[in-house]
Amino acid sequence: MIRIPDRKIILEDGQEYAGCSFGAVADKVLEIVFNTSMVGYQEILSDPSYTDQAVVMTYPLIGNYGMADDDYETERPSIGALIVREYNDEPSNWRSTETLGSVMERYGIAGVSGVDTRKLNRSIRDYGSRKVLITSISTPLAEGLDILRSYEMPRDAVSRVSCDRIHGRSRAGAKHHVVAIDCGMKDNIVRSLMSRSCGVTVVPWNTPAEEIRSLDPDGVFISNGPGDPTDVMETVRTVRALAGTCPMFGICLGHQIIALAYGAKTYKLKFGHRGGNHPVKDLETGKIEITSQNHSYAVDADSLEGTPLEVTHLNLLDGTVEGLRCARDRVFSVQYHPESSPGPQDSAHLFDRFVRMMEEVGEHA
Repeated sequence: MIRIPDRKIILEDGQEYAGCSFGAVADKVLEIVFNTSMVGYQEILSDPSYTDQAVVMTYPLIGNYGMADDDYETERPSIGALIVREYNDEPSNWRSTETLGSVMERYGIAGVSGVDTRKLNRSIRDYGSRKVLITSISTPLAEGLDILRSYEMPRDAVSRVSCDRIHGRSRAGAKHHVVAIDCGMKDNIVRSLMSRSCGVTVVPWNTPAEEIRSLDPDGVFISNGPGDPTDVMETVRTVRALAGTCPMFGICLGHQIIALAYGAKTYKLKFGHRGGNHPVKDLETGKIEITSQNHSYAVDADSLEGTPLEVTHLNLLDGTVEGLRCARDRVFSVQYHPESSPGPQDSAHLFDRFVRMMEEVGEHA
């Protein structure tokens, strides 16, 4: 069945892309980004790090294996929109319980299909991530550009996706107690810790250091999350106050927060890193890992001078900092996602490193 385009995408430079609606039909101003993953659209859809973003999928066919109850990364997806070349509303997968479009409609996530995603992704690559309006095909271009010019992107994304209360998750016989600061944490991070005999207490992003200390953690984890790390200075101050009191491990936004806590700086990338095929070199072992990535910001390598942080990992595509360590304080972080979901699992051993650090502290206590 041939559908007549009913939606369009307007970029700040006046480019327009027509397409057909799926999911929720809603006008939205978002930041447009792309993801190069061939599979894993459910995990992408439910990753809180995509809050306020319209994600263009480079792989052309999306929706073909539906949505499985066990594959969500958060209970309430907060991504802004999904833009695809071809949307399949008749999935074939024995685990599927729902279509992608029906889930998007339930959570107010806009979808546009039939878009020339190759041209659109090249525009993002060449000119960078920027504001985009998803609207009716009948919206005049001049009106759309006025909306984009007047709209200020929100800076409270972390507070909207973080938990609102302290809660615990544990298995019988847990050997270590990890306090996880939730800045928009993916569920597979908690599963990865629990599978390594860790009980996990999850706390909101703005929990003070004193309250975290009162929970008597063996280690502190700082999660991924959306937006600019300088928007969550409360978390930065908490991490600064906790440094040296117990082992700490940060992923993605947590990596950037750790850098800021030690006095380094961050900056926004032209179009970010989003996909499951980014090669990263471990400078200690010389090994190359293929990693899952999703971030707009990076740590400024020059700003690390004079801090106790050392670079442990580098991105082989553009040389950006992918890992940091403060040996003195037993703190380390990576910019990528060792918990995958979606993506390769080359880096899952980093959770084992975190556990070993907690064990070493326990042996010397």
